[in-house]
This record gives sequence, structure tokens and C-alpha cells, in this order.
Amino acid sequence: MDQDRPPVEADLSPGQVAGGWRAGDPAGARKFAGLGGLPLEYGGTLPDVTIAYETWGRLNAAADNAVLICHALTGDAHVVGPAGPGQPTPGWWDGLIPTYLNPDDWFVVAANVLGGCQGSTGPSSQAPDGQAWGSRFPAITIRDQVAAEASLADQLGIDRWAAVIGGSMGGMRALEWPLLYPDRVATSVVLASTGYATAEQIAWCAPQLAAIESDPHWFGGDYYATGKAPVAGLGIARRIAHVTYRSEYELATRFGRDPQGDGRFAVESYLDHHATKLAQRFDAGSYVVLTRAMNSHDVGRDRGGLSEALSGLKARLVVAAVDSDRLYPPRLSAELAEASTGPLHLVKSPYGHDGFLLELDQVGHLIAEALIR
Repeated sequence: MDQDRPPVEADLSPGQVAGGWRAGDPAGARKFAGLGGLPLEYGGTLPDVTIAYETWGRLNAAADNAVLICHALTGDAHVVGPAGPGQPTPGWWDGLIPTYLNPDDWFVVAANVLGGCQGSTGPSSQAPDGQAWGSRFPAITIRDQVAAEASLADQLGIDRWAAVIGGSMGGMRALEWPLLYPDRVATSVVLASTGYATAEQIAWCAPQLAAIESDPHWFGGDYYATGKAPVAGLGIARRIAHVTYRSEYELATRFGRDPQGDGRFAVESYLDHHATKLAQRFDAGSYVVLTRAMNSHDVGRDRGGLSEALSGLKARLVVAAVDSDRLYPPRLSAELAEASTGPLHLVKSPYGHDGFLLELDQVGHLIAEALIR
């Protein structure tokens, strides 16, 4: 069992962003696309938007072999590949490429989401006045994130995706893509996600946001030039979230009530470890912005409700739930499948919500089958 202690406040150089990539850091495998100004759903325009992305394979002459992978809340564009300079963690879906998505056949694209902290424009990015956006970063929605990805697709010469694939928050974007751009998606694969944020999901987010915003080093979101960062609050938020990502059965069988030599229960050490890891690679400001974007998610908004929105879907919708998921329970995926008159695929896993990442064989085969042409 990992013996990592809880994260402690780090003294940072002025302007340094705790746990996120910033301009001047090694680019790693990232590429960057300048999108210009991006109109936002809630009004106004976000200027000088940059999206960081990675690609695998090549776009063919017909430009019909492009696949977009949409990451979850604390993911990024680094789907597969090793850790290295500027890239603190290995790929979050290692094994998907090339085993189930062969770059000899597919041009795979993954973008760090708008509002993120791994190269795309977010709260830690430089605003036009040269200072970090911080609390001035506007409220964004899942639809804004998809609009940014569509602008990236334009720059890459992709008129239509063979598939858009995503789980959790990425599944929200995979679902919005064919609704916002019905002629630009052939197949949408939505894993362990939902058509709208439920009251319980919003409730789980509330103490996470409160933990970050109550940290004395939050400074109203304007901590970037203070030499401090709200890593303690971010760590608490991660502990809360991580419990919802795993199943009660897994926690019970893996940890039980086993104590450790330092007096903590093993499960406490486990949560501390994940809190420390996230604080070292992720920005609290992005966590707040992206969590609020997830709370805004509702594909039925201004479309007559979920059933009406999905009834006329042009793209083929492939929906899969994890049978032990307590954060995005299978009933929510069943609503999507029923509204789009398609089958519901069930991923069997003891791990809970994270099963969409951990059950690579089941999910990989589902994705490979969805891409058969």
C-alpha cells in the first residue's frame, strides 16, 4: 500500500501554475492550434483561444478516417505514450492505440479540453493583458468545448469524424457533437456518461468546489501570481470524487478495514495518494471551471428535452454503461439508448465508474466494432 502523505502547500515561483502545463514548459507530444475568438453559449467571446492536441496516424486522401477521443475531467490529450518532459503522466488510456485503434487505419485526434490546464486555454492561461485569466475566465459549457473542438477539426481539414469517442465528461462531448454538428459525425461512442447532470452528480460536485474555494490560497481564483496554490483544497476535492469513481465492492474487498502502521486505514492512504498525484499535475482553477461545465450539461436544453433531442439524431449512437457505476448509473445510459432507439451495451466490472478505462478489452472491442466500415 502506498504510504504517501497528504499533499502540502507548495511554495511556487511567482506566476507558476501548480500542477498544470504552462507556456515555456517542454511541449512533449503536444501540438497547438490557435483558434482566434470563440463565441460562448452564455454570451461574449473568449479571445485568442489555443487548443493543445495530439495525433496518431495520418488523415487519408478522402479525409474520412478521422477519430476524435474526448477525455474525462482530469484527463488531457495524452491518450497513449510515456511520461516525459512536459508530460508528467503516461497515457491515460494506454493500450487503446494501437490495439483497438490502429494508426495505420485511423487518424486519431485527442484535444485538451477548453478550460483545461495541459496546453489549452483555461484559467491559468495568459489573458490579453499578460496576466493569468484566473477569476476572469468566463463560464463555459460542454457545448463551448465541442465548438472549440469543431474549430480544431476545421484547421486539421476534417469535415466529418468517422467516430467521436468519450467517457464520463468526454462522453458528454461525444453526445453533444452529433447534436451541434449533425453532418460532421458518423458514429458517436458514449461511455459511462449521461444526457444531463443529475441532482446527485451536482451534489457530489458541490463539496468539491467548496473545498477548493475555501482553501486560503484560492484567493478568489486569482492565486497564479501569488507563489501559492490551493492544492490542499484540490486534494480534498479529489478524495471526494475518487470515492464516486470506484465501487463499494472494490473498496470493501481491496481495503476492508485494514489499518496501517501510521494509524490510518488503508483506504485513507489510497485516497491521500490520489490527492497528491492530482495536485502535482492538475490546476485547481481548471478543476472548478470544468466541474461547472459538467454541471451545465443537458442535451435537452433548448431542444425540447432529451427524447426530442435524440429522436432525430443522424449519427449512429453507441452507448455503453458500467454495471457497477454509481456516479453515472446504467439507468442514465439506458435513457440515451432508448431515446436513440439503439441497444445499451453493458461493461461488466467490479471497479465502478472507472471501469470504462480499466476494462480495456471490453471497451476496446466495442470501439473497434463501432468502427467497422
